[in-house]
Amino acid sequence: MSTDTSQDQLLLGPVDFLVVEFPGSQFTGEGLPLLVDLVDRGIIRVLDLVFVKKRDDGSVVSLDIGQLDDGGLSVFRGATSGLLGPDDLEKAADVLEAGSSAALLVYENTWAAPLATALVRSGAQLVASARIPAPVLLEALDALDAADGAAEQDTGSRNVEAASAAGSKEG
Repeated sequence: MSTDTSQDQLLLGPVDFLVVEFPGSQFTGEGLPLLVDLVDRGIIRVLDLVFVKKRDDGSVVSLDIGQLDDGGLSVFRGATSGLLGPDDLEKAADVLEAGSSAALLVYENTWAAPLATALVRSGAQLVASARIPAPVLLEALDALDAADGAAEQDTGSRNVEAASAAGSKEG
């Protein structure tokens, strides 16, 4: 890999996407202020925000933000980079239940751009990247907690046994 970087590479952070399903098309907008806050603080930059609905017959329609209850969504009207195409909307709909809607969000992690730029300038190369889904992480942490609890219980009972043995030798 070359360590030469274009101006574009120096200005972009990693780009991620989310597909968030709203079962039964019940969008409350509760998370919307948090998304706006991330944008306002410069942590992320919304590149695309598209809403789709999967009809009961399995067909998919794209919903214009203006068609939805405003609830603050108008701030994202026109948020389109062209990265999402019709095929992407169809693929996203494949994971949706009939009668549900979803938000497809493509965003840049702008917080990472300065770090990525510094690393690239120093000749570093990204050789692997992955995201651990929150449920998988929580399951792993629960398993560690359970193992720690069992180890503490084991250690505690061994300490009691050792103290008893030492006491019987002394007495």
